[in-house]
Amino acid sequence: MSRSDALEPIVRRVPMIPVVTLSNVASAAPLARALAAGGLPVVEITLRTDAAIDCIAAIAAEVSDAFVGAGTVLTPDQHQAAQRAGARFMVSPGSSPNLLAAARESDVPLMPGAITPSEAMALRDEGYTIQKFFPAEPAGGIPYLDRLAAPLAGIRFCPTGGIGPDNAEAYLAQPNVVCVGGTWVTPDDAIAAGDWGRIEALAREAAALRRSP
Repeated sequence: MSRSDALEPIVRRVPMIPVVTLSNVASAAPLARALAAGGLPVVEITLRTDAAIDCIAAIAAEVSDAFVGAGTVLTPDQHQAAQRAGARFMVSPGSSPNLLAAARESDVPLMPGAITPSEAMALRDEGYTIQKFFPAEPAGGIPYLDRLAAPLAGIRFCPTGGIGPDNAEAYLAQPNVVCVGGTWVTPDDAIAAGDWGRIEALAREAAALRRSP
């Protein structure tokens, strides 16, 4: 059984996962509602601010149709805190023995990150067949992923980093891409202004992106 089995139905819900860094807990639930209304119920809140765990808890408690996850999970302590807050999945830019050990003790699925074939193979040995590919564009982008597809058959990626509305669908056309991650549907100025209508509209456009079957 793959350790990514529980992650599969979550990432299959959307072609694009919004990756959001929030400093204001009051914005968390309205943001998640706007994204879900636009067709993107899956949202990743990065653990890059002191408010992140409280933001995850607010979405988990107040937005029943949202699948909130924790991003930039680097340590077992962060993994445990996010799980207690109600995160339904975890995302890491890489992996470490300690983080993988914490994930083994949890029912919350992890999407660990890989860039090199060796990293991807090591994670596959641990049972991870869905992996984050970050930073996607600086690492080689679509041509790099294309070269990985045949030798790393069975591994699928969620590319994040340098992806926007102009290239997202090209990534999604790759057979080893299950979804993409990005920030363009949650502009900082829209969050600061509480412009949830604008975010809902951007989410609706992203939710319509086509991906490889």
